[in-house]
Amino acid sequence: MEQGNKDRSLVSKVMDGLVTGIVEEKYGAVLPPQDVLSKEFDVSRTVMREALSMLLARDMLDVRPKIGTRIRPMRDWRMIDEDVVSWRFRAKPDPLFLRDVIEFRILIEPRACAQAAARGSAADVAAIRDAFDAFRSIRPGEPGYQAADELLHTRIVVASGNQFFQQMAAIIRGALAAVNPIVMTKAGAWEAVVANHGRVVEAIERHDPAAAEAASLALIDYTAEEMGNTFAIERPVHG
Repeated sequence: MEQGNKDRSLVSKVMDGLVTGIVEEKYGAVLPPQDVLSKEFDVSRTVMREALSMLLARDMLDVRPKIGTRIRPMRDWRMIDEDVVSWRFRAKPDPLFLRDVIEFRILIEPRACAQAAARGSAADVAAIRDAFDAFRSIRPGEPGYQAADELLHTRIVVASGNQFFQQMAAIIRGALAAVNPIVMTKAGAWEAVVANHGRVVEAIERHDPAAAEAASLALIDYTAEEMGNTFAIERPVHG
């Protein structure tokens, strides 16, 4: 059992190293042969083969005869996988990716907020309030800011009671990690974001689904506008 755990830990470490090399464009379009990679990471070929197979299963790689192990475009990666979400958000964001992130949030978060207002238990709502109070007590750049923001959004999604929304929480956390460093550099952004989050939380506390949904949409619209001022991002359409 101990050896098995050690092997799994090694595989995870190798996977993480490979992904870092991929997102930093260290390898180009095709990975080196397995024996070269095994020497690079100082692991057995068995461990390397398993790590590569895990990335293959996540649609990150493609093995082709006479070509080798090709790195697939990030748009093809299996984003429903929480590990892949984390890895994808490591890469430098591009305008198209950021547009897709905002569109995803528009589809999921406002409805999750509405459902949290409609379905959230007293304990759910209290947990959301606690997370918001912690979030608004920390300024951007201070330790714990990102974690507090992610916790607040995660608790709202959990309170929605929707299993599919809950499965998407990792993507929402990744989206926040991608956009916050950009949006929070703007003058007055922190105050606006705290105020917008406060309106979402207050609507959930009143058990007002329509107001919670509208407040969440306004929050995402603010982010989209600020991102559009920095990047040439097509403004997402919603009705």
